[in-house]
Amino acid sequence: MQLKIMPKKKRLPAGRVALILFLCQMISALEVPLDLVQPPTITQQSPKDYIIDPRENIVIQCEAKGKPPPSFSWTRNGTHFDIDKDPLVTMQPGSGTLTINIMSEGKAETYEGVYQCTARNERGAAISNNIVVRPSRSPLWTKEKLEPITLRNGQSLVLPCRPPLGLPPPIIFWMDNSFQRLPQSERVSQGLNGDLYFSNVLPEDTREDYICYARFNHTQTIQQKQPISVKVISVDELNDTIAANLSDTEFYSAKPNRERPPTFLTPEGNTSNKEELRGNVLSLECIAEGLPTPVIYWIKEDGTLPTNRTFYRNFKKTLQIIQVSEADSGNYQCIAKNALGAIHHTISVTVKAAPYWILAPQNLVLSPGEDGSLICRANGNPKPRISWLSNGVPIEIAPDDPSRKIDGDTIIFSNVQERSSAVYQCNASNEYGYLLANAFVNVLAEPPRILTSANTLYQVIANRPALLDCAFFGSPLPTIEWFKGAKGSALRDDIYVLHENGTLEIPVAQKDSTGTYTCVARNKLGMAKNEVHLEIKDPTRIIKQPEYAVVQRGSTVSFECKVKHDHTLTLTITWLKDNGELPSDGRFTVDKDHLEVADVRDSDGGAYTCVANTTLDMVSASAVLSVVDVPNPPFDLELTDQLDKSVQLSWTPGDDNNSPITKFIIEYEDAMHEAGLWHHQTEVPGTQTTAQLKLSPYVNYSFRVMAVNSLGRSLPSEPSEQYLTKAAEPDTNPTAVEGLGSEPDNLVITWKPLNGFESNGPGLQYKVSWLQKDGDDEWASVVVANVSKYIVSGTPTFVPYLIKVQALNDVGFAPEPAVVMGHSGEDLPMVAPGNVRVNVVNSTLAEVHWDPVPLKSIRGHLQGYRIYYWKAQEGSLKRNRRHIEKKILTFQGSKTHGMLPGLEPFSHYALNVRVVNGKGEGPASPDRVFNTPEGVPSAPSSLKIVNPTLDSLTLEWDPPSRPNGILTEYTLKYQPINSTHELGPLVDLKIPANKTRWTLKNLNFSTRYKFYFYAQTAAGSGSQITEEAVTTVDEAMASRQVDIATQGWFIGLMCAVALLILILLIVCFIRRNKGGKYPVKEKEDAHADPEIQPMKEDDGTFGEYRSLESDAEDHKPLKKGSRTPSDRTVKKEDSDDSLVDYGEGVNGQFNEDGSFIGQYSGKKEKEPAEGNESSEAPSPVNAMNSFV
Repeated sequence: MQLKIMPKKKRLPAGRVALILFLCQMISALEVPLDLVQPPTITQQSPKDYIIDPRENIVIQCEAKGKPPPSFSWTRNGTHFDIDKDPLVTMQPGSGTLTINIMSEGKAETYEGVYQCTARNERGAAISNNIVVRPSRSPLWTKEKLEPITLRNGQSLVLPCRPPLGLPPPIIFWMDNSFQRLPQSERVSQGLNGDLYFSNVLPEDTREDYICYARFNHTQTIQQKQPISVKVISVDELNDTIAANLSDTEFYSAKPNRERPPTFLTPEGNTSNKEELRGNVLSLECIAEGLPTPVIYWIKEDGTLPTNRTFYRNFKKTLQIIQVSEADSGNYQCIAKNALGAIHHTISVTVKAAPYWILAPQNLVLSPGEDGSLICRANGNPKPRISWLSNGVPIEIAPDDPSRKIDGDTIIFSNVQERSSAVYQCNASNEYGYLLANAFVNVLAEPPRILTSANTLYQVIANRPALLDCAFFGSPLPTIEWFKGAKGSALRDDIYVLHENGTLEIPVAQKDSTGTYTCVARNKLGMAKNEVHLEIKDPTRIIKQPEYAVVQRGSTVSFECKVKHDHTLTLTITWLKDNGELPSDGRFTVDKDHLEVADVRDSDGGAYTCVANTTLDMVSASAVLSVVDVPNPPFDLELTDQLDKSVQLSWTPGDDNNSPITKFIIEYEDAMHEAGLWHHQTEVPGTQTTAQLKLSPYVNYSFRVMAVNSLGRSLPSEPSEQYLTKAAEPDTNPTAVEGLGSEPDNLVITWKPLNGFESNGPGLQYKVSWLQKDGDDEWASVVVANVSKYIVSGTPTFVPYLIKVQALNDVGFAPEPAVVMGHSGEDLPMVAPGNVRVNVVNSTLAEVHWDPVPLKSIRGHLQGYRIYYWKAQEGSLKRNRRHIEKKILTFQGSKTHGMLPGLEPFSHYALNVRVVNGKGEGPASPDRVFNTPEGVPSAPSSLKIVNPTLDSLTLEWDPPSRPNGILTEYTLKYQPINSTHELGPLVDLKIPANKTRWTLKNLNFSTRYKFYFYAQTAAGSGSQITEEAVTTVDEAMASRQVDIATQGWFIGLMCAVALLILILLIVCFIRRNKGGKYPVKEKEDAHADPEIQPMKEDDGTFGEYRSLESDAEDHKPLKKGSRTPSDRTVKKEDSDDSLVDYGEGVNGQFNEDGSFIGQYSGKKEKEPAEGNESSEAPSPVNAMNSFV
């Protein structure tokens, strides 16, 4: 089935509206190829209302196309304009554009008029609009004498501008002599007519240079009105005398300006009318005067203001509605309101309309004998009149054409012939304007031709519509068919849509839509075809969108935008801020799919959009950046309701910097007493902007406010004005009142004085009063200056007193103060504690008891008892006491016993006890002596082993540094350590206490021993000291072995043995290859690795062999301390060299004569153990022993 042009399109979803509009534009843009005969078409012309610059040449445009090329002619003011007769007017060849050279000579006003261009060829004539040419005008202001304006503060004022009439109308603004725009506000604003309106004037409005300027944009000139002088007179200037006679209260509470309700300055009256044309901007204005300044509101009666087309200008005094239509007609009401009342004005709006197209006529191409029509439909208010012209001539007087018939706004053509070709003009006009449209009828007989380029490649994103063009022309109108693929299969109409302009639409293109498509155009005169190609691409997707960010000012923020796209397309990622370009600032860094903003500022807040573009599609994602920071400081602090002890503080919050203010902190400064020092006053919630503050008397207050949000507190505001409160008597008395004597016969009364803030007035003093408790005297008192201490002399020693301190100032006394207890001065105690007793608990601890002293003898506050104790020699308590180091222990309060820790055992001690008060110590009790019993001694000071021999070791030691008693004896324990560091039997030996040297005999040679040594007293054994030592090797045997090893016969024997071993190895190798088993192998199997077999424990005769070279090592100092693990074994890796280290797999021992009993095991040579000095090869002696 073939797909042909659809006579009617099916209803499409709303999502395809944009596509339909695009196709409609394509349809209306279809044109006759320029190589074919066709009537003229106007392509370019000057605007209907053409305002020219009189200082430049006049250029009136008129361009047209046609075949053959058209000729041009002009009319001016309805009559033929002969350009050949005016040397200043020229027209370029092939163009209808006029150039009038007025710069050399002539005036622009000479050529003012209505011009119309006609383009004509053999097929018809097209005409332009009526072009009204007028030169722009920027006239000067007429000179006028402006009298200075003087008025009272608060009155209303209108400064007239009345600019000269220009063409086009000028733009009005007010400036001063320095070309600075005058500030405008709700109170002062410029009206639509250019006048400057003051709702009420203030003294700061006084100036002599109110200047109205008119800017004529067309000529780029600015005209200036004469300056206007305004002087605003205040109440003081009006009546200085009356103001001077008023009291302060009357003067400051009087209202200098009379408040009044609003009245309108413009427009006048209660109602007015306004007419506006459809499509223009409707501007409605209401400006009111009053005191306080009125606020303007707008409503539409019986309707609502259009949401997207309504704007407020000039501080809501001007209401603007753009693109106004007939539906915007109605009554609009402006309301001016202030605290004293409200007033309203109704504006009746009527929207008229110049003609506008409903359906403009389109060019018509017909083949001979065909039918067609031209339709011209327009609307307006009032309804426009439709008239037709043919080739620029009213159709009523145009040559008759039997093929046409006029029916109102339609011309119907039947059975046209070539002579029916012409250009028709439709004119729709009413009192507000006109529309003129040219549409030709071109009668042609042409075979089909396709205008779209061959082999055009279309690339489309998957799942989107694909539009394949097939622009065509032919007369009669060809039919269009589409085919896909080389085989020419016809397209089905349920998948594809063919539009009237030949375009093939694939509503939802898929990957399988890729391919070659052929467009075929046919009419009765022939056929044409064209191939185009379609590729479907993957859509661009943002797989990771930028995320909303909240950052603090000064930090760094990063947005990420990861994009996936078709790899055959070039991707461009662009970042926007608030739909505009990123600021040209080095702080913004774009790196691949990241945007980073460093040192974030307040202005950086907004929406950041990542736009991913390819040649075919575009996707975007946005994220908002909120820049937060501590709030800006509050401002405009104001004090109101000022009373003696309270005031109201109000302020205006600063910007919260996108983080809500949670509270305000109010601080105060006392400029009189503590200038520059700010104190916390109070806090209020962040929703409040006022606070009622409690005040103290006689303080010169200033306040400041800080705002707090989640990020911290703002800087302080500027201080408020100062406020001095009246003086009053003090509210409080001094605190921390105490009475203590510094001498036995005085009483020192001290207190913490009031600060300046607490004084409440000038002349701060203190009344100090005292009374001896339980005495018969009256209260004594004295008034002192602003000090913190008073001394009462001649008092008895340590007597209780009642004390009070009262504040007073020039206004009066503070409330009655509280009474506190004090005491006169203390003296040293007179009596020592008696009946001192000592109970020795053990060798290091004693308990002391004593009887308390009488309270009267203490003569002060009892602080406790103090024990002095020292170590002394018997019979020498009174001698050399000054050289004895005494120790002191103090027991607080009234305790009558105490413990003396840390005593030395078996020592002679003396002590005494004293009572202590605030003045010092009393006399000491008689010295009391006691002895500590014996204790266990400390370890001997040293232990060393000297003179080692084959079978003996000598021990020398120093006695314990702290015997802690009488030494009774020493205990020595020792045991051997074999080559595997296992411990042998432990021997226990008692040594007299008077000995410091002892020799052990009958020890094993070359054996290591471990010794344990400690002292004893009657109290028991002390700490032990340990040491290790080794007996020496039999040097005679070692030297004899060395001598044998150096004999020639021994060397020969060794060579023979080596040869024998070589022969045995060869035989073993041969037998092994034959499958036999060598006896030595059986030996190997019968004996396990000696390195993993435990040594036998016998009588401890296992020795440690050392080479002669290493004998000197035996005399090196041994490590102190025990080397025996808790399980009484010694780790092998910690021991000295063993026999196994020197032999090749030997498991044996020396006999008493030093010979070695062992058995060859056939093991490979083992690497020597750490510390083995014979690591390179076995010595001859060892080799000999291995084969005995």
